[in-house]
Amino acid sequence: MSMTSLSAIRRRDPQLEREQKRYEQPLPSREYILQVLAEQGRPVACEALQELLDIQDEESGAFQRRLRAMEREGQLLRNRRECYLLPQRASLIAGRVEGHPDGYGFLVPDDGSEHLSLEARQMSKVLHRDRALARVVGVDRRGRREAVIVEVLERANSRVVGRVLVEHGITLVVPEDRRINQDILIAPEDVHDVRAGAVVTVEIIEQPDRHTKPLGRIVEVLGNYADPGMEIEIALRKHALPFEFSPAALAEAASLPEMVAPHSWQGRVDLRELPLLTIDGATAKDFDDAVFAERQEHGWRLVVAIADVSHYVQPASALDRDACERGNSVYFPRRVIPMLPEKLSNGLCSLNPEVDRLAMVCDMTIDDAGGISGYRFAEAVFRSQARLTYDEVWSWLSQASEPADERHRRLLPHLQALYALYRVLVAARGKRGAIDFETIETMMLFNDQGKIESIVPVFRNDAHRLIEECMLAANVCASNFLQARKQACLYRIHEGPTAEKLDALRRFLAEFGLALGGGDEPSARDYADLLAGIQGRPDVQLLQTVMLRSLRQAVYSPDNVGHFGLAYEHYTHFTSPIRRYPDLLVHRSIKAALAGGTYTPGKWQEIGVHCSLTERRADEATRDVSNWLKCYYMRERIGETFAGTIAAVVPFGLFVALDEVYVEGLVHVSELGDEYFQFDATRHQMLGERTGKRHRLGDRLLVRLVRADLESGRIDFVLADASPAAAALKRDGRSGGAAA
Repeated sequence: MSMTSLSAIRRRDPQLEREQKRYEQPLPSREYILQVLAEQGRPVACEALQELLDIQDEESGAFQRRLRAMEREGQLLRNRRECYLLPQRASLIAGRVEGHPDGYGFLVPDDGSEHLSLEARQMSKVLHRDRALARVVGVDRRGRREAVIVEVLERANSRVVGRVLVEHGITLVVPEDRRINQDILIAPEDVHDVRAGAVVTVEIIEQPDRHTKPLGRIVEVLGNYADPGMEIEIALRKHALPFEFSPAALAEAASLPEMVAPHSWQGRVDLRELPLLTIDGATAKDFDDAVFAERQEHGWRLVVAIADVSHYVQPASALDRDACERGNSVYFPRRVIPMLPEKLSNGLCSLNPEVDRLAMVCDMTIDDAGGISGYRFAEAVFRSQARLTYDEVWSWLSQASEPADERHRRLLPHLQALYALYRVLVAARGKRGAIDFETIETMMLFNDQGKIESIVPVFRNDAHRLIEECMLAANVCASNFLQARKQACLYRIHEGPTAEKLDALRRFLAEFGLALGGGDEPSARDYADLLAGIQGRPDVQLLQTVMLRSLRQAVYSPDNVGHFGLAYEHYTHFTSPIRRYPDLLVHRSIKAALAGGTYTPGKWQEIGVHCSLTERRADEATRDVSNWLKCYYMRERIGETFAGTIAAVVPFGLFVALDEVYVEGLVHVSELGDEYFQFDATRHQMLGERTGKRHRLGDRLLVRLVRADLESGRIDFVLADASPAAAALKRDGRSGGAAA
């Protein structure tokens, strides 16, 4: 329908121009529909609404689909008379349900307003992550707005993983996700030879309501709880991680050649003679990047070659759809769920040594002050000269050892050039004011049965940092290149602290006689200066942890607001397209810009939200697996005493990180002493009302392990403060322990 054929009613749509850009046959915008409903001041039947908005017969189906979409998203409500009304007029709030393991829950409103409290009776109607409409009915005992659920808009759980429980002849499945706090009833005809305690996947065939539990059927029996690898199988299903590629994606991967075909080189820069090197962890199999540096007359040349995944994974292909759904590779202990099939991730796209590979190359000129004075992007073919590990490179650079063969000895000057450039870049990082939090990372060592034998710290050396600085430089060039050409992309954004978190941080620091500069809008430099000033203090770990927690999480967004932590005005992810979907999109955007065109995969905002969510999903799943393995490991050590550091203070107790085993567990508030303890969120402490005894984040404790429960994943400690060793620990005042 053209502009000239639209009626006067339709031309009054305030968003008409936007709708015409999006659709050949524009419908009334959502804003206009809501405006017309508001003007009516009463519920309106669908037919009457169509008449009010001058909807033609041929538009009726599409218009009703728009109404249903608005209804699903809580913008509209349909009453029992099938009339549409505005939720706010009915005092209804749409949002997503967040369950709590203790039975109650919250409604997280779509409009970002304060969470609504849902008591256990209300949670009987819904499951965690369902969308619902709720009405505020009062205030709970903690002063939070309390609501009742009026209607469930969308059910989020179709399949659930859990353990079989048989009670009085009735078979139930207890969900692994404790936020789903209702057991699922299994109909007798759907129970076969499944024993109590088995781990299963259940398909929900009847959702819960006020009077009945959810009903399901067992569709998959995974095995026993303690079977090797079961913790990963559970995490995959609990977090809805895609772990099987579609047949179409596997077929596309199978059709690709085993080696890079010579005709693929056409039009590419040939860098096969350039001594580019891959440096990665000892256990890595997918190599995204290769680097080369050389001294020039007035600075440095740095070449970063990144696997050209976009050459093989075309937009809208089955491989692309699977990669987008996954969002990223997920790295569990001893198992990887890759974003791309192995033929690509460990084969064609992995920059293995001594084979030709296609790459996107960022060729940079860096001045003696560490500033990037020029760069160019190009499609290239190259050949990695060697696959090196961080530890062996640092061993050679620090002169702890020498290369064992002539081939590696020839590479040493190139590594020394990279290291000299690294020192220039890290000095520039300091001048820029980037924040550098140093935390202790750990690695699990396993026995032949797949269980943890020990947990050891992993210390980053300058070889790790060298590669990191090279990647940061390439990422900055990528964001600059795309921004200059007005090509939309996903930036990696990191906003500064919220006003509330900043205020809490300042009040906490004031107790130590410390201050964060920058007023109401501190910069990364203000954080970096404070970090530098507290080095060497016994409470440095405490102060660093609280500073880190004051910052927001980094996310993907098409709206560039800069990267606070790295002190960059613009930043994106370019260097890992094998394992991160946003990087693949950045590669496509760069190629489009090089060709003088543009690339649009869809709505950038929605893709950014999706990729940020898949990143969080992967973090939660790997944390679950790690916690389960640690719990299994600690079962054999019940009764032992450990030294540790308070890693978190919460209303119900203290989380303590143990020094030598790098495991965290809870000292419940009831175990702190024979008095009432008050939780102080601002000071990150528990304070005894009678004695004034204080337990603060970062304090040292001696604790005894009393429980390691696999089913709940909980590790519980009690204080062991009465011993001479505990007294010595407190006098010592050491600040070791795992970082939170």
